[in-house]
Amino acid sequence: KDNGSAIRKVCAEFVVLCRKMNLFSRALVAIDGSKFKAVNNRDKNFSQGKMKRQQKRVEDSLDKYFALLEKGDQKETPITSEKKQSYHDRIVALKEEMTRLKNIESLIESTPDKQVSLTDPDARAMKSRGAGIVGYNVQISVDVENHLILDHLVSNSGSDRSQLSNMAKRAREAMGEAELSVVADRGYYKGEELEACEDEGIKSYVPKTDTSGKSVNGLYTRSDFRYIPEDDEYICPAGEQLPRRGNGTVERGMHLYRYFSSNCKNCPLKIKCTSGKERRIGRWEHESKLEVMEKRLEQAPENMMNIRRCTVEHPFGTLKTWMGWSHFLTKRQDNVSTEMSLHVLSYNMKRLINMFGVGMLLEKLASVG
Repeated sequence: KDNGSAIRKVCAEFVVLCRKMNLFSRALVAIDGSKFKAVNNRDKNFSQGKMKRQQKRVEDSLDKYFALLEKGDQKETPITSEKKQSYHDRIVALKEEMTRLKNIESLIESTPDKQVSLTDPDARAMKSRGAGIVGYNVQISVDVENHLILDHLVSNSGSDRSQLSNMAKRAREAMGEAELSVVADRGYYKGEELEACEDEGIKSYVPKTDTSGKSVNGLYTRSDFRYIPEDDEYICPAGEQLPRRGNGTVERGMHLYRYFSSNCKNCPLKIKCTSGKERRIGRWEHESKLEVMEKRLEQAPENMMNIRRCTVEHPFGTLKTWMGWSHFLTKRQDNVSTEMSLHVLSYNMKRLINMFGVGMLLEKLASVG
């Protein structure tokens, strides 16, 4: 933690040495993220919802003890003084707890994401394999040829959706390649991120997510509607034309156009399509770039998802085994990033030792150093 900058530079320099040894002959990398535990117990992490639940429990307990005192005063045989004192002690402790929670609540209100961690202020609550942990989201890019970790990034954002273009550009810089292809799972599918990769000349392979739930209910999904670029319209499963209507709207910063037909009410397939007046299809103004990526994924000569799985998941498993159940031992994001750099450096060194042996590796490092 006292030499963070130097350790991170050594980790990056080792990747440069790997590049000089021509270990990155294939310009294809896999990107993934995994949640690592921070030095922060879940009981010491608070969100607005959790705070309200804890305050409600304290209020209920206070009401219970007040009711017990009142009931004891109304009895012909009052409760003992020892019992009454214990109730008063509990009430004092609960009021102190309520004051503590109020102070934490004010801290929550002052944070952008409305969340506070008391032990490690930079750690955040996030989902991991169906369970919740307080920690960090570690992003890595791994080359598919020798499975070396090219780059890593420690984030306290629980989502991968906004990480793709940044990690792809960092991986390209680490490889020293003008052109690069990246593969990631569906958790990285986000229009703006995929567009950014296309604009940078980075070929991405990311499967599309279907969050509508229509296929589960036996309804036609958006993929059943075919877009005709030259006519700027969609063709529905019944063969009906859905022209563009209006100048579109801006939703979540994205300019969307709407396509629909006035003939939906008479369509024999309407029951399998929509329960509304008509089926409307939204299209982002830059969606053609996403369609290029989707077509590229379909026509890829290899199963890109298998390549991703066999490349990037193993390093995470190895790193977590080395780190033990507690994962990170330091606090604050900068220190945690340094700790991760040390693990990544160790992983890459052991990987090369397994590939070449110690003697040959020393010779190779001396020849390019």
